Amino acid sequence: LPAVAPRAETPVLHDDEAGGDADADDPAIWRNAANPDRSLVIATAKQGGLRVYDLDAREVQSVPAPAAPGPDHAPGRFNNVDLLHGLRLSSGRADLAVTSDRGGDRLRFHRIDRDRPGGPLTDVTDPAAPPVFSSSQEQIDEQRTAYGLATWTDKSTGRSYALVSRRERTSVALLEITPGAGGKVDYRKLRTLDLPAKFRLPNGTSWTPCGEPGELPQVEGMVVDPANGTLYAGQEDVGIWRMRADLTGKPELVDKVREFGVPGTYDEETEECVAGADPGYGGSRLSADVEGLTLLTEPDGDGHLLASSQGDDTFAAYDRELSDANEYEGGFRVTAASSELDGSQECDGAAALAAPLGRTYPDGLLVVQDGHDSPGDGERPSTNFKFVDLGDVRDALEEGR
Repeated sequence: LPAVAPRAETPVLHDDEAGGDADADDPAIWRNAANPDRSLVIATAKQGGLRVYDLDAREVQSVPAPAAPGPDHAPGRFNNVDLLHGLRLSSGRADLAVTSDRGGDRLRFHRIDRDRPGGPLTDVTDPAAPPVFSSSQEQIDEQRTAYGLATWTDKSTGRSYALVSRRERTSVALLEITPGAGGKVDYRKLRTLDLPAKFRLPNGTSWTPCGEPGELPQVEGMVVDPANGTLYAGQEDVGIWRMRADLTGKPELVDKVREFGVPGTYDEETEECVAGADPGYGGSRLSADVEGLTLLTEPDGDGHLLASSQGDDTFAAYDRELSDANEYEGGFRVTAASSELDGSQECDGAAALAAPLGRTYPDGLLVVQDGHDSPGDGERPSTNFKFVDLGDVRDALEEGR
């Protein structure tokens, strides 16, 4: 596959006590319409909260995750982030960063004000916001909680929604975002859809992806195409699903991971799955896990769905148009620009914005998580985000055709 190199990278995060248990995961790109050069990248750092970066990949703000409600409870852990634009609040219209708090099983909302003293993000979450999937703090502490996230505004009604997946389960919930008093933001659950956990193979047998006992094949990466209200959801060990964003109708599997149908046995000692013989029922472009999904849109309505193929450090591109059945159109790698600026390995999250971002990224920007930043810092876990010129990505996809 063709390669693209990043133009910049964010400061490294370390998932250890000295580093504040910060682990880069998922980014979103906010465009400052009044001054595109002052646009921002907002990204999750799991237990380390949120990080905000400028277009030079410099940190602008660090927002801590909520503290644990008690000494024996799970602390906040920000997993995925997405944006809502122009949401009508009691205090006026606002752009919001929406985050799935896996630790508390809730959504968190931060208003974006680029020039606010102290940093652009202000927490406007309604204190009464309920857990997404859990019915008690005991259930929250089991951490089968809010995980993947995508936001969506229905053009026909103007109502805004979040689609939230559940850790270690196949569930996806549809939440309507609602304004509360005093400029706060709340939500209510409308419905839940469960994707399959078991699959019928062409040879007549049934297959379930191997995992730790009790875990089902979860969804994380999700994105909604605003042009037609289509949700794309990455079931990590299975493939990419396409369905209506209102969670009605029947989901369709767009593409499968190479490992689809491969039997596996969980080894308690190594905490890994031992794979059996490959029966050949999987796809050819994605290696588990399927992770960050994002849209590369074009002004004429064309464009691509981009997916992180975490197992082989590549990105796959599919035609955005439903009339072309999301046909595969190539892929690329994000490789090192220099000995100090490496590429992306085991990418968790990705975000693309195909709009001019001032002098720095006039062709738009792709931000991808790097699961193993190098040269790193010895044995410490090191992660960050890479900034890639979207023009380079388009050129790579054209080259690969």
